[in-house]
Order: sequence, then C-alpha cells, then structure tokens
Amino acid sequence: MKKVRIAPSILAADFGRFAAEAQRTELAGADWLHCDVMDGNFVPNISFGPDVIAALRQATKLPLDVHLMIVRPDLYAERFLEAGADHLIVHVEAAHDVTKTLALIRSRGKQAGLSLNPATPVKQIFPYLDQISEVLVMTVNPGFGGQAFLPETLEKIRELRQRAPQLDISVDGGINPETGRRCVEAGANVLVAGNALYRHKTLALPDAIQELRTYVER
Repeated sequence: MKKVRIAPSILAADFGRFAAEAQRTELAGADWLHCDVMDGNFVPNISFGPDVIAALRQATKLPLDVHLMIVRPDLYAERFLEAGADHLIVHVEAAHDVTKTLALIRSRGKQAGLSLNPATPVKQIFPYLDQISEVLVMTVNPGFGGQAFLPETLEKIRELRQRAPQLDISVDGGINPETGRRCVEAGANVLVAGNALYRHKTLALPDAIQELRTYVER
C-alpha cells in the first residue's frame, strides 16, 4: 500500500489571499498543493495561469501538483514548468500529442501525469503508463468544485492499481473522509480535496486535513 498523500485544492481557498493560503496549507500539514488550471474551453470555467503558479512557488515549499484542464497543454506546458510546477498533469482527451507532451515534462526533470474524465474509458490511459508517474482520476465532471462524487469511477481506480502498482493514483472531485476512504480502498493514494478542507463547516484547516488522513488510513 502506497502512502496516502493529502493534496488540498487551492481552487477552494480564498483567491484574494493566495500566497497566505498556500503558506497556511503548508503549516496545516498538507503533502502537496493541487492547482487546477482551466481555460474556459476544455472545461466550462476559467481559473488562473502560470503567473499564479509562480507566485505560489514563492509562497510555499510544498510540491505543486498542477493540473492543466486546457485544450492545448503542449503549447503551455513549458510556461507552467518554468513557473515552478513540480508535477504537471495533462488530459488524455486534450488536443495534443500525448507522448510528446509527457516527454517534454520529463525532460525538464519534473513528474509527468495524465488525467481522464469520468466518461473516458480507463483503457485510454494504458498506452502511456510507462511514461508517467501519476494518474489523476476525475471523480466528478471537471470545471466546478462542490460536485457530488461519482461512485462509478471507483472501478477505474481498481483497474489502474492492478495494472500500475508503482504509480501515484490521485482522485479529484467530491472527496471527503467517506468518499476518500472508498477511493483509498480501491487503490488511490493521493486525495485532492477542496471544499471538504478549506470550507469545512466546523474544523480549521489543520484539523480537517488530519480528519481526512486519519479516516482513510485507519
């Protein structure tokens, strides 16, 4: 069993205090900081670009897990790598030569990852498993936070873990202690959570992270 890592999604934090939020997340005991980049075309929302990643890089020592939900990741990958992304995740469904984009990321000494949407068959990832260090399984339809977890994605996690025991398998969307535990039981080891951590109804961020970690590891 790979160590479970908690990767709070900065998308759910206070946009007016991003640097402070990144520092608060590091002090709260997170393992990675997850950054969702959306272009308004690949998904129906717009978030932020390389300049924000550069600012976050200055604010925290946490590994930046940058998820590009954009139509042409091949055209922008270099900028995000230069900005300070430690892991750069691109979508298998995007309009690019997947192998070339992954090779570019690895050539810069960074970890390359692939993501797939809920409607995408998991087999589309299989040809690239030896080219990546992380698979991000979207457990909601990407674009907006606060959506309900899609339980049918659990089978994708199981199949990926059987085929690629060495990879980090991340999950993103509707993750809380209960759904996170189901994902870990299926084989995931990186939990991306936004609202369940930054907007917890009763717990401060450090306690919310610890609650999630304790619940999924016990």
